[in-house]
Amino acid sequence: MPSLRDIRKRIKSVKNTQKITKAMKMVSAAKLRRAQEALNAARPYADKLMAVMGRVSARMTPDDLEKHPLLRARPDPKKVLLVVMTSDRGMAGAFNSNIIRRAERFLWEEKGRYTEIRVAVIGRKGRDAFRRGGHNAQEHVGVFEDLNFRRCRAIAEAILKEYTDGELDACFLVYNEFKSAISQRLSVEQFLPVVPSGGAVVLPGTDTRSDVETAPEADFMYEPGKEEILDALVERHFTTQLYRALLENVASEHGARMTAMENATRNAGDMVSSLTLVYNRARQAYITKELMEIIGGAEALK
Repeated sequence: MPSLRDIRKRIKSVKNTQKITKAMKMVSAAKLRRAQEALNAARPYADKLMAVMGRVSARMTPDDLEKHPLLRARPDPKKVLLVVMTSDRGMAGAFNSNIIRRAERFLWEEKGRYTEIRVAVIGRKGRDAFRRGGHNAQEHVGVFEDLNFRRCRAIAEAILKEYTDGELDACFLVYNEFKSAISQRLSVEQFLPVVPSGGAVVLPGTDTRSDVETAPEADFMYEPGKEEILDALVERHFTTQLYRALLENVASEHGARMTAMENATRNAGDMVSSLTLVYNRARQAYITKELMEIIGGAEALK
């Protein structure tokens, strides 16, 4: 049995840890509130941009849509980019490990379908994991330290350039979609080719688009033209959706960390109670032993 001094030291250590986890929970709660505000501010713009792009594409012919490189699906995609969003810091429960496992499962399941699957990692935790796994992944580190639309646009432009140059046939994204402080949904979405709202990807050589709403009779005058407007909308839509996914991932990270720190604080409290009970029992046994020794010594003197 450990000594009373050892038990007291352990109780003190656990209480100090409990203070740290409680403080980290409060910090994560404040950061989560700011992340939610940024996410709620970005969602309406992203949804409206998707709706506008869908209405413009619905007024165009399938041949016109087929000419757009970001809307046209490759008939036999071979080269794929998988963008994996993790966090820069840990202490967030299974937040990062779930994303990394889902990305590795995607690589395992789709390796027979595509001839080449490249990985682009956003976040230090994902970078470290894929380095250990032997993957030659593209790295985007420090994005979450100062997350803004400008940094997101630089990443989006690099991906779009590879896609338009023919170095990529499709792009998938793995990230955590924010639902609430205690709930995040792991998502795997195809970001390229872009699918307009109410529309579908156009395959080369086809004359129809499935799931496309019939263009309304009323039309508009476009300046400079439908193709130019759609081209600008598609690129901005891709960048906006990537930025929204980054905001979703940041909010999910803080929610997961807040939940993890709350559980750690509760577990530390339970451990303090258990150690206190052990300490009291050991102290009682020590006092009983001392009394027995005193009584035994008194009896021996009689």
